[in-house]
Amino acid sequence: MRYRKSGKEENKMKIYIICPVRNVTDEQQREIDNYVKLLKSLNHEVHNPKYDAPQEDETGWWICETHRAAMKKADRVDVFWDIESKGSHFDLGMAFAFTKQVHIVKLYHPDTDGKSYVKVMEKMG
Repeated sequence: MRYRKSGKEENKMKIYIICPVRNVTDEQQREIDNYVKLLKSLNHEVHNPKYDAPQEDETGWWICETHRAAMKKADRVDVFWDIESKGSHFDLGMAFAFTKQVHIVKLYHPDTDGKSYVKVMEKMG
């Protein structure tokens, strides 16, 4: 998806990022950070799970609460899909429940034959 700079407020969106957090690699984190920087330069409001939720949470409850509130307000969900990320599965379930539009930014693993979360995300696009 290509983005154009615009001064029009109606082009501003709230975008939630689904991405690996706990076991993110340095390369993945650079890609995610660069993408978030691009979205913010285009005047979008972005929820980046690594920085916008309390990662020191003992049980994970407040992480989930923070993500749910942000997801509910989001106009769109952009995904860096790492099938090994447990939190990403949880967040994708929320996006499905909230019937959010999903944009796949990057797949870190190839899609599989048959049914898959990647195919579900493509239908949510």
